[in-house]
Amino acid sequence: MTLMHVPVIDIAPYWAGDRVAARRVAQRVGEACRDIGFLVIAGHGIDPALVARVDATARAFFDLPLAEKMRVARPAPDVTRGYIPLEGEAVAASRGELTPGDLNESMMIGPVDVPEGDPYFRAPQAGKHFHPNLWPERPLDLRPAWTAYFRAMGELASTVMRIFATALDLREDFFDGKIDRHISRLRARNYPEQLEPPRPGQLRAGAHADYGSLTILKAEANPGGLEVCNQAGEWVEVPIGSSTTRTTTPRSAASRAAPIRPAPRAIRSPPRAST
Repeated sequence: MTLMHVPVIDIAPYWAGDRVAARRVAQRVGEACRDIGFLVIAGHGIDPALVARVDATARAFFDLPLAEKMRVARPAPDVTRGYIPLEGEAVAASRGELTPGDLNESMMIGPVDVPEGDPYFRAPQAGKHFHPNLWPERPLDLRPAWTAYFRAMGELASTVMRIFATALDLREDFFDGKIDRHISRLRARNYPEQLEPPRPGQLRAGAHADYGSLTILKAEANPGGLEVCNQAGEWVEVPIGSSTTRTTTPRSAASRAAPIRPAPRAIRSPPRAST
């Protein structure tokens, strides 16, 4: 039976050494990838204290005056680094849809361990994927916290890719040598309190399908949360409480997702955040 809702999957057994249990995890992940392209993972092993540090520093950064945040503004549309202000982008444009700017602001970093002098990272073929990160002066803990979190997410992504390989009946390490110099980015989004009704077609983040192999998302269970479009064309809520993973693999469904705006009765909605 095709999954029509986003499943919650505990991936802890994958590390336990029991290959039968690991295979069951991979089978469930594979089913989610094929049917809805989205899943919530529990048992991921990320230190809650580190998550709290990233959350606290992101909130502190977004609370700064706009002029200070703009000191680390994204330098160009093709550079995925730095700060993007409220309504500064409309992600639905990635699907050819014209909408008003999204009701969020964001801050992005990329790889934090780029070796000096290695031509791989500076060759013309690398484009802007290894552009230097733009670090704000405040809060002071943002750079160390986000650097540690980027590395932790990279390790988690490697594990998830091994689960994908197992689900695809490939060698477990099939993807290892293909993602060892990845171009991932870490982005924190802030969805400020909405005091006025949105413009027609305006969302907190427009409907979009991510590109790349996977997206790992930490979100909040506040009004106006994340929804995913299933194969029946229905938008269903994502059960928030742990990390969510959106997938793109050779056999996966390319899911569309959108942080929705609250219902009209809740236009004065609380702020939300995601990383």
